[in-house]
Amino acid sequence: MNRRDFFKRIGLGSALIATSQLPAQAEDNPSVFPKRGRFERLSLSMVTVEIGLPKPFSVLHISDTHLTAAYPHESQKKQKLHQLRTQTFGGRQEEALQDSLAWARQHVDYIVHTGDLIDWQSEANYDLARKYFGQSIIGCVGNHEYSPDMWLSEPKETATEDSKAPYREQLQRAYPFDISFYAREAGGVNFVALDDVFGTVTEQQVERFRQEVAKGLPIVMCLHVPLFTDAIYRANHHFWAKTDLRFTNGAIPSVTGDYLKQQTDPVTADFISYLKQLPQLKAILCGHLHFTTQDRFSPTAMEYVVGGNFLFHGQEVLFV
Repeated sequence: MNRRDFFKRIGLGSALIATSQLPAQAEDNPSVFPKRGRFERLSLSMVTVEIGLPKPFSVLHISDTHLTAAYPHESQKKQKLHQLRTQTFGGRQEEALQDSLAWARQHVDYIVHTGDLIDWQSEANYDLARKYFGQSIIGCVGNHEYSPDMWLSEPKETATEDSKAPYREQLQRAYPFDISFYAREAGGVNFVALDDVFGTVTEQQVERFRQEVAKGLPIVMCLHVPLFTDAIYRANHHFWAKTDLRFTNGAIPSVTGDYLKQQTDPVTADFISYLKQLPQLKAILCGHLHFTTQDRFSPTAMEYVVGGNFLFHGQEVLFV
């Protein structure tokens, strides 16, 4: 029995999406670039996580697809969002997702998506989430899942746990995993996904995580917002700088935003300190930044940030 058949046999229930369960997609259209190879639009990086598993398996990690669909009967605000945000992300987000899933069907065993599948809330976006996620994926929501009209609303929505409350029920109906916290074993590895979309975690999530640790399995965390290291924060600051900012030394820019929250929110800061001492933690998969980077998070775990799927980015992670 080969490794792919092995993992299809053991299954993952409602955790990682098995590539055999992906929805049927149209073939990659060679007429777009007739001289190129199939899937050449995809920009994929490859990494290996060494755990000491008896059988290896692989995952395609994608994030930040930013679907921008709206049905004609939806509100004028949704129509305007569809127009503006489709221009922002290029209009090929669903195509990029389809290419990613088609590649995964041939090359890996499972898929993880770490948030911002949709750019804002609409009936059409929810239906696309149901179409592509089905009933068997592990993933995270992103901050855009909690952004009903974020680019047009005045005043802007507040980014707090309480501000999520009006949207949790409808999001949970669209997504097949627990959007706050979800864990599932795959091949002897415990994949643990939790909602950190505003840069912080809650006491309830920490308690549930400790319960997963008690199972004794190696852990791979799946988050939307990275748990910033100095290097990842520096790269993020450099990438998103509004002015010409060049790396001339290794200085850390003034700490703001999610990194500041992670350092100053007591629950989150204590949780990060705990994770850095946790030998069971083997990797962190995350997105949010729209570019690919990585850094060592702890003595036993690397943190892997994947670029935006709307740009046809993804990352194959081989677990051995």
